Amino acid sequence: MKRPKKKRAPESYVKRTYRNYAVKSGLVSSYVKHQETDLHILAESDVSEDARLLTTRYRLQIEGYIEKYPHFAHSLSPLPEDPLAPPIIRDMLSAAAVASVGPMAAVAGAIAQYVCHGLIDAGYKEVIVENGGDICLKRSEESLIAIFAGESELSNKIGIRIKSSDLPMGICTSSGTIGHSLSLGEADSVTVVSSSTVLADAAATRLGNEADTAGDGNENVHKILAAADSITGISGVLAICGEVLGGKGEIELVPLT
Repeated sequence: MKRPKKKRAPESYVKRTYRNYAVKSGLVSSYVKHQETDLHILAESDVSEDARLLTTRYRLQIEGYIEKYPHFAHSLSPLPEDPLAPPIIRDMLSAAAVASVGPMAAVAGAIAQYVCHGLIDAGYKEVIVENGGDICLKRSEESLIAIFAGESELSNKIGIRIKSSDLPMGICTSSGTIGHSLSLGEADSVTVVSSSTVLADAAATRLGNEADTAGDGNENVHKILAAADSITGISGVLAICGEVLGGKGEIELVPLT
């Protein structure tokens, strides 16, 4: 049966829900907002000041590059490499090329990764940076990431177990039914795991575009997982379309109560 097109849930709805599921395990929450960037950070102490400086630095690099090359902000397809660009821009261009999307498809994951790694370089040992559902984390113990999929009955009932030996790692989710980020598909959620949070974000967007209203949940999940084979550098994918769930790769799924 074909799925009717859903009205996208507003960003305010998302913010009121999924962050309530973070189990802090003794870590301290910090929040940083800078224009569209909205970070929730867990670390062993308050990192607000350090994170704010890092966020501002990388936002300015991206904004400066867009001012010089406006097409960077609007392209829906990969752009040529730029060896003279700042590292965060080069990573976004590279991830976009691998995933066959525009570079801004990776912006949330890029900021999450660069802020997370910046905090690690500053001496913090336990860091989780979440930016609109895109996560970069480094912990000394295993972590369980709950999957938020909007109004799907599977939302927050499935988690991905992440071993500490695999960290740092990125876990990014794209949705055609949640939030304000551009998605051309209709998946409730497509979650990608990769050692690069930048690539995970770009790949999640790319794979989320595979789901459409012409197909049912089974067809859309099959298309998403088939398309994942064309993206190198990702270690696992989990797709939810309505009541249908499918995954592939090196991910361990855990039922949540």
